Amino acid sequence: MSLNRYGQMIERVFLSRYQIGALEVAFEREDLIAVAQELGIKLPKNLGDVIYSFRYRVDLPESINALAPSGRIWIIRPAGRSRYCFVAVKEQVLIPSAMLAETKVPDATPGIVAMYALSDEQALLAKLRYNRLIDIFTGVTCYSLQNHLRTSVPELGQVETDELYVGVDCRGAHYVFPVQAKGGKDRLSIVQIEQDAALCAAKFPRLICRPIAAQFMDQNLIALFEFEITNATVQISGEKHYRLIALNSLDELDLATYQQRSFD
Repeated sequence: MSLNRYGQMIERVFLSRYQIGALEVAFEREDLIAVAQELGIKLPKNLGDVIYSFRYRVDLPESINALAPSGRIWIIRPAGRSRYCFVAVKEQVLIPSAMLAETKVPDATPGIVAMYALSDEQALLAKLRYNRLIDIFTGVTCYSLQNHLRTSVPELGQVETDELYVGVDCRGAHYVFPVQAKGGKDRLSIVQIEQDAALCAAKFPRLICRPIAAQFMDQNLIALFEFEITNATVQISGEKHYRLIALNSLDELDLATYQQRSFD
C-alpha cells in the first residue's frame, strides 16, 4: 500500500534516526522540512498537522510499526519546543467497552447551541457542560474554568487540553479535571492524558488532578473515562456511558433500575 505524503515524511524521519533495539527515537519538527525536500514533496501549509495526524487520527506506517518490540506500539510524545520522540510503549487501546450499561440523562443542551456547533468536538464539549456530565461522572461539583487551554509545560513544551474544570467535593477538597474530547475520526490518546496530568502538576500543584476523556459513541451516547497514573503508566480508573434523551423518554423502569445500582 502506497503512503500519502504525510506517511512518506514520517516514515523517512523515523527510519533515518532509528537504531536496532531502540525504544525511543527523537526528532524535531525541522526534520520534516528536510525529508520533504529529499523526497520532493510539497510541504503542507500546516506542518504541525503531520505530527498531529499520527498522534490522534491515523496509524503510523506499517514500516514503523513493524519495528516495535513485541507487545509494544510506537507513539509520538512531545519532548520540548518543536521537539518530539517516538516511544515504544505497551500497547494500550482507548475504546469504549461494548459491555457497559448506559445511564439515561435528560438532555439539557440548548437547541440553538446544538444547532450551531461547528464540530463534533465542540458539540461534545457543549453536551458535557450543559448536562453537567463531569459532575455526574465524578461525584464532584464542577465548573468550567477554560476551554482549549494552551500553555507551556517544562520538558514537554506547548500542550493543549480541550477543557479544564475545577471542582469542590463535600469535604471541601479542590480538584482540577482536564478533559480531552473526541468526536468524528479523532481517537483518544494516552499521550494526551499524560500531557494533561503534566499540565495540572505544573499549573495547579495544590489541586487533586483527575484526568477525564470523552468520546462520542453515537450522536447522543457519550463514553467518559477517568484515569490515574501509576508508576508512570496511564491506567483507566473508571468508565461510564451516558445517553442523552428527551425528558419524556425516561420511564419508571429506568429510574427503578438506577436506584438499585451501587455507588462506585
